[in-house]
Amino acid sequence: MKRLIPVTLLAAAIAGCATSPTGRSQLMIVSPDSAIVESQKAYASTVTELDSNKQLITDPAWVKRISTITGRLVTEAIKLHPETAKWQWSVAIIDDPKTLNAWCMAGGRMAIYSGIVTQLNLNDDEIAQIMGHEISHALANHTAERMSRAVLTNGALSAAAVFTDNNGMALTGTAMAAKVALELPNSRTAESEADEIGIELAIRAGYRADAAVSLWQKMEKAGGGGTPEFLSTHPSPKNRAKTLAKLGEKMKSLNPQQTKARVYPVDIVTSAKELQ
Repeated sequence: MKRLIPVTLLAAAIAGCATSPTGRSQLMIVSPDSAIVESQKAYASTVTELDSNKQLITDPAWVKRISTITGRLVTEAIKLHPETAKWQWSVAIIDDPKTLNAWCMAGGRMAIYSGIVTQLNLNDDEIAQIMGHEISHALANHTAERMSRAVLTNGALSAAAVFTDNNGMALTGTAMAAKVALELPNSRTAESEADEIGIELAIRAGYRADAAVSLWQKMEKAGGGGTPEFLSTHPSPKNRAKTLAKLGEKMKSLNPQQTKARVYPVDIVTSAKELQ
């Protein structure tokens, strides 16, 4: 049996290939649908903890600002990927002045920490660039990709847990992979891909392309000329800014008048009860 597991995993790796929105070949042993299910569980757990610690921001000014920005981005995401209209798009605004972070799980469950907005003094265009980037991780199935990596690197998973009808995993195997994968950082390749997709989303939604550059300049300053700890696995802010500047110039023609997209009704999560 021990000899069969590596062979089975190799077969799964060969069979479980997908293509990202940028045309990159992806390892996809775990199906995107399985990643969404496990992400929903993780999101509910995270929100429950935040709610118990009274860290969910309900201030009307915060709610209006974040819901408007993310709503415009989601409108454009759905235009490009109509299947995501069935996702449960939502945002938790987390009261944590010391944390510079934001994320989006598979299925459109998002969060943004107050610290990244206040410490970097972000304007709406810069917030749009951040959330466009995070939404892009979900659009490109990066959670499922990380879970698939976790499967291959965890030799303890049994061969019986590898396959389902959709090249995903049985429930036990998926849950094990999710626990590991949701804590793993995205690869640099995935980060660069999310940058490319994200800046396009922000431009289509009506936000300035050059905000991506000013955002990463602020990120670089936050690291004291280096890279902040939470970006240790990301491309360097300086290189990122240069790449995004070039991408922005190419993509400006997608929305030269910076016409604002309509606001999709993204839910702002203010209580754990809303997820029950």
